[in-house]
This record gives sequence, structure tokens and C-alpha cells, in this order.
Amino acid sequence: MGCIPEWGDKVLLCKRAIEPRLGFWTLPAGFLENNETTQEGALRETKEESNASATIIDAFSLIDIPHINQVYLLYRAKLNNANFSATFESSEVALFDEASIPWDDIAFAAIKKSLNRYFIDRRNGTFSLHVETINVSTLRGYKTKS
Repeated sequence: MGCIPEWGDKVLLCKRAIEPRLGFWTLPAGFLENNETTQEGALRETKEESNASATIIDAFSLIDIPHINQVYLLYRAKLNNANFSATFESSEVALFDEASIPWDDIAFAAIKKSLNRYFIDRRNGTFSLHVETINVSTLRGYKTKS
């Protein structure tokens, strides 16, 4: 569960300070805890990874990744203010517009796909729920950091 935290025309990304994918950028996201709704988990992960407070707008991206037994559910969220900072889980936290996203250093295929769709929807002026599956063949050619 996670968020695409919006601030104007920018989104908040976190540079991972932990494995997997240490040193790569991602949206704030992670696993649910017991007795937690998906929205609660998404907001908690946003706080844990960026010290940011946000409000859910709507569900945006649902991605099944069956070969690793994972499901990504990302919500669009509005940052409540521009107060955010690095945490134990994130070495850097920053706002990016589409042109400044470090596309080659995005940690996970599901995050990259969701960001691509987010900016397409933003340009079109309408957001919808995107549902898809990532399988092993989808990942061919996916870059890893040298």
C-alpha cells in the first residue's frame, strides 16, 4: 500500500535507505499491518518514509505481481503541507515534477508504471483507476543500478 503524494504539479519521492533497492527512488509504500485498512496503511507508510502528512484523494493504481506474491495499491493523496524529511527508511525525500523524475533510478517496476500513468492522466486532466499485472516477461530489460 502506498501513496502518490501530490504538491501542486509535483509528487513526493523517497530515496531508499534500506534494501531492497537501496539508493533507488520510490513512492512511499509498504506492507499492511494487522487490523489496518489499505488507506490507513498507505498514509502510515507515507509518514514512516517521509515524515509527511497527507490526505487520500482516491485509489489510482492496482498492480498484481503474482510471481512474487505481491499486490501494489497506490492512492493519489494530497500533501497537507510541504513539511517532509528523510527517515530511517529514506535517505532523501524530495518533490519532483514529471521532467525531473529520476526515471532510470526508480526502485520498482510497479512504481515506475504508476508514475507514468499518473503523469499521463495529469496531462489529460482526468484520473482513473489503473489495474494491471506485472509478470516476469514484463520485467525483461528493467534496469538495475550498477
